[in-house]
Amino acid sequence: MRYVDTSFVNEAGQELRGRLDLPVDGRPLAYALFAHCFTCGKDIRAVRRISECLTGAGIAVLRFDFTGLGQSEGDFADTSFSSNVDDLVAAAEFLRREHQAPQLLIGHSLGGAAVLMAASRIPESRAVVTLGAPASPANVKKLLTCSIDEIEERGEADVSIAGRSFVIKKQFLDDLDAHATRERVRRLKRPLLILHSPIDEVVGVDNASELFLAARHPKSFVSLDQANHLMSRDRDSRFAGGVIAAWALPLLNLAEYDSPLGEEKVFVRTEDTYLTAVRTANHGFVLDEPKTVGGTDLGADPYAHLLAALGACTSITLRMYADRKGFPVDAINVRLSHNKIHARDCEECEPDTGRIDVIDRVIEIEGPDLTDEARDRMLAIADRCPVHGTLTTKTIVRTTHGPQTAQ
Repeated sequence: MRYVDTSFVNEAGQELRGRLDLPVDGRPLAYALFAHCFTCGKDIRAVRRISECLTGAGIAVLRFDFTGLGQSEGDFADTSFSSNVDDLVAAAEFLRREHQAPQLLIGHSLGGAAVLMAASRIPESRAVVTLGAPASPANVKKLLTCSIDEIEERGEADVSIAGRSFVIKKQFLDDLDAHATRERVRRLKRPLLILHSPIDEVVGVDNASELFLAARHPKSFVSLDQANHLMSRDRDSRFAGGVIAAWALPLLNLAEYDSPLGEEKVFVRTEDTYLTAVRTANHGFVLDEPKTVGGTDLGADPYAHLLAALGACTSITLRMYADRKGFPVDAINVRLSHNKIHARDCEECEPDTGRIDVIDRVIEIEGPDLTDEARDRMLAIADRCPVHGTLTTKTIVRTTHGPQTAQ
């Protein structure tokens, strides 16, 4: 993942430091703006992992430290939720001026509430994502329960959050109460994706329910299953990043993007690691290798994608056939594995020397009212899927030098 260290000035004249993560091939489809959680910073692990997934899909991501946090100037004690929203607007203006205005806004925890409030002030934004966000900024008071009385009485207090000490002033508490997030969500006028863990102990999942009910369509909710609030496990943040990328790409305006695609259908680029960016006309995703062979495991390996292509083609073909015949099919599951075996161990293989590739495919057809005869007919149709045909007949791969290589 490429990146550029950046800085910009907020409304109060303070310099805020950020990092602009760029796609592997350096040609962004669009730009996203990421707001981190309360008292966190731009470099927390979950934010990095999500950003890696987004850049792999072709979306550049600006993440920055809010005023008084991380490398940014200013005193955190003098900030408020409103100033965080102002910082987001300043970050969007920086992108608008130096690159391209952000079309995708993403916020984690209180940052989620902040992007919901900032969206109307960033007219180019086309989609909003929240992760573990509170239904109201005032939810943050739960983190300050032991100090609220002291803050109210003295006007401020030293508060320990995640092992670090911060000064919280009464103006911060008062400002939290001044924002009606649910009403802002109701008037969002943008597609909204809400990701939340059902076991989140910091911001309960009931907050996600409130936001979802307040929002108007189009809206989506995805459960983060066993994730904690900070999405500390890599698999949780990577899952979130993959979902966000898949959800957002069709919603973004990519008309200004100078696509690397010519007459070909797929563009693939690998640089100094095994992380590989893939572009199609309307989609982007990443491939990688496991850590055991030197990869970073940020995407499935090429053979997994090959099996996925066969599995998807199989299930789509069977779905089409079932619909055409009126079969009562609820769902189709395809399980696949790939191995290289000695030809002599394969009864149906010719020739019987050397090693060959074998793909095992198990098809499960769900539908309690489906007859055995219909199941057998569908199983026979599976071999007619186009990808199956490509894999089982002679395929010629023609390789030539591209224009840059030939020079």
